[in-house]
Amino acid sequence: MYDNVCKFLVEHYSQDFAQWLLGEAIALTQLSPSELSLEPIRADSLILLAARSTILHLEFQTQPNLDIPFRMADYRLRVFRRYPQLQMRQVVIYLKPTRSERAQQTTFAISGLRHEFEVIRLWEIPTTEFLRFPGLLPLAILSQNDNKPETLRQVAQQIDQMDNRTEQKNVAAATFILSGLVLETAVIRQILREEIVKESVTYQYILEQGLAEGRQQGLQEGRQEGRQEGRQEGRQEGRQEESRSLILKLLQRRLNTLPTEITAQVEQLSVEQLEALGEALLDFTQLDDLVSWLEQNV
Repeated sequence: MYDNVCKFLVEHYSQDFAQWLLGEAIALTQLSPSELSLEPIRADSLILLAARSTILHLEFQTQPNLDIPFRMADYRLRVFRRYPQLQMRQVVIYLKPTRSERAQQTTFAISGLRHEFEVIRLWEIPTTEFLRFPGLLPLAILSQNDNKPETLRQVAQQIDQMDNRTEQKNVAAATFILSGLVLETAVIRQILREEIVKESVTYQYILEQGLAEGRQQGLQEGRQEGRQEGRQEGRQEGRQEESRSLILKLLQRRLNTLPTEITAQVEQLSVEQLEALGEALLDFTQLDDLVSWLEQNV
């Protein structure tokens, strides 16, 4: 969910990210997997072409993964195959504080090959860097500061001053979600105007992206299990598990906590019911809304 928020921000505020990372507010366009001879690009990867001269590759991570260095080297070689004349800047952006040494790793090395990339740990970056641009405001809460609620108040004030209503709603929604990495939902709701968050299309975008990834994962799992127990059953189970996991995360974020019996009911929903619930939960404000929806649709 968090990587989809970051991708949304980069796609909609590419010039803000270009100014931050490249030092120039230039337009960025996303490269498709077909252009790079890639398997489907991972959810936490975003490969961008900047002004026909530079490739910017971003990876957003909440926690370090063992395969990140290899992925960075693999993507670099694939991009070189397609655009050998272009420079490429690769940046892994860690969102949540960690003591893992993997968050310090900036190289991939095997016998005869060494590849280097950059790492940004947001909790080490001064907050002021993110308060200068609208598209970076949601990252400010994850930056280097000792008073997260006060930082969120600063961000909320800047959001309230935005003239563009659509921009205001999208930045507020992204801030709401990313703040959940470091603050309790009750605190966030006290500071951010929830009615703005609720109106934002960002929630819908993230939901659709998550469900699409769930379908893709389901197809992949289905192919594997199909060799043993039948493709159709494997696809359905994989898709349903991914959709169920996403919906439960969104409900917990939206409603704070879920009683065990309610969680059990949601886990029994079909893929079609989960998709319908994913759309409906955008309007939920309290647990009773979810209970009523289940009574009417299950």
